Amino acid sequence: MLREYNIAGFGGQGILYLGQVLAYAGLLSGKQTTWIPSYGPEMRGGTANCMVVISDDKVRSPLVYNPNVALIFNKPSLEKFGADIMPNGKALLLSDLIDGELDRDDIEIFKIPAKTIAEEMGSAMSANMVMLGALLTIDPVFDYSQIEAAVKKVTPSHRQHLIEINLNAVKKGIEYAEQMINGGYKEQEG
Repeated sequence: MLREYNIAGFGGQGILYLGQVLAYAGLLSGKQTTWIPSYGPEMRGGTANCMVVISDDKVRSPLVYNPNVALIFNKPSLEKFGADIMPNGKALLLSDLIDGELDRDDIEIFKIPAKTIAEEMGSAMSANMVMLGALLTIDPVFDYSQIEAAVKKVTPSHRQHLIEINLNAVKKGIEYAEQMINGGYKEQEG
């Protein structure tokens, strides 16, 4: 098994945290993992992306040029990274902030209104965890228990009060993606 992820958006959207959770879930499941963050000088509103590689074998390169899966949180990231997704790969788009289209017919595209789902839960800042939950259904490399353990481990001590909120957001993302895949929603393309 080899998965290469690119997660991209604005600073403040929890892009790097989501990548850390994925990487740590890989470690917990006995995989070889790498996580490389990249962000602009601004704390919020600047660019942020990270590359995560999870493999059964040694990771040959931590750099991700053609990810199997991309989680894209804004239009500038879609324009920058959308063409790089490997053929037959998957793109999860935060549809609340992306009004454009990804003109590719060789990948699966999933539009997830994660910000709206998070706001309905009362936690607009947990859209990243809604996207992670959707990923668990759309590309089931990990199960919920591995993600739960990773969230508990990766969350810093001063944010421990957010663990339950984040895990609930993951569950909402799982539910949304399950309904989308089973025909309950029309957000899927490709």
